[in-house]
This record gives sequence, C-alpha cells and structure tokens, in this order.
Amino acid sequence: SPNPPCPLGLPLVEAMGKTAAPKPERTGMAAGLNKGFIVTRRELKMKPSYRRGRKGERVSLVREVVREVVGFAPYERRMIELIKIGSASTFKRSLKLAKKRLGTHRRGKKKRDEMSEAVAQMRRKA
Repeated sequence: SPNPPCPLGLPLVEAMGKTAAPKPERTGMAAGLNKGFIVTRRELKMKPSYRRGRKGERVSLVREVVREVVGFAPYERRMIELIKIGSASTFKRSLKLAKKRLGTHRRGKKKRDEMSEAVAQMRRKA
C-alpha cells in the first residue's frame, strides 16, 4: 500500500505502525542541524520486517476455525463466567485469573478483552 501523503507533499516514512515526517534537505555545510553532503533522495521500498507482528488474513481465519472447533480452555470458561456476572469486582477477578495463568498484566488484559468480546458475541447470537 502506498504511504499517506505528507502536508508538505513529500512521502511519509512509515515504520512499526508509526509515521514520521521526512527529513529536511541537507545544506551542504559541515556544521548545523541539516549538515552534510547534498545527495538526491531515493524512494526506498518498505522492508518486510516493518510488517512484523501484523495479523494476516490467513492466520486470523485459521485461528477462528481452531477456536470454533476446539472451544475455550477451562480457565477461559471460568473467565467468561466471571465476566457474565457483570460486576466490577468479577471483572477485576477475571483479570487476576488471567494474569495468574498467562504470566503478565498486559497478556491478562488482552485475554480479558478477548473473553469480553466472546461474551458480547454470544449475546449478539442469542
């Protein structure tokens, strides 16, 4: 996909999901902010490493099918029950359970959000 246009009309540099303004042109002087030899800028292709971590179509489809076939792990089912109750304390308890099973706070939060989404999806179906 092409990079989004910059307000100055120059291409934006995009890496790791973040966009940065292009570097200003060199002055040709040996000192100063934009010091250095004046060269013509080349348009570089995006490196494959920049898309690392983005979920592809195929992977998401496979994960969806596996989830349908296999279902939830016992701790995930317990989390779903806690989330279904709907009080703030059980919501917090579900995070505590996820943290204990998965090891970190961030993973726990992600899993709780995933389970909340699963509960919402169940409610939409019913």
